[in-house]
Amino acid sequence: MKYEIVTLKEKIVVGLSARTNNLSPDMGAVIGGLWNRFYNEGIYASIPEKANNKALGIYTDFENDERSDYTVMTACETTAEPEGDEYARYDVRRIPAGRYARFIVHGDMVKAVASAWQEIWQMDLPRTFQCDFEEYQDDNMEHSEIHIYVGLH
Repeated sequence: MKYEIVTLKEKIVVGLSARTNNLSPDMGAVIGGLWNRFYNEGIYASIPEKANNKALGIYTDFENDERSDYTVMTACETTAEPEGDEYARYDVRRIPAGRYARFIVHGDMVKAVASAWQEIWQMDLPRTFQCDFEEYQDDNMEHSEIHIYVGLH
């Protein structure tokens, strides 16, 4: 699977998060549930100061293997951190600046991403296991373009 090395600046992201594990039988329900809430409860629409129209799937707080628990987040990048009590329902995080392997995937939004991650887990990349994320370039479920970023040392 082809990729390019890119250097990213820090990103402020705002959305919803949960804990899961790649081997958990409810992993798909946890992640799918976050995406469902993110769009169907109006979270995405209500986040202020979006940097762009792209949605992000973010994976953080995990150890060095695919069996450990991690935090998954559905979010969007913002130009500033939201302030005030009305934003208390959001989770705010920062995607760290640094080097990332960027994979570009095309196809069915769910199947293409799942297949790409299966391949990425098999690759011998010098991963940081600090933060990986998907950046959805559009909202076309069947013919989407998704950029997957894997944090590198």
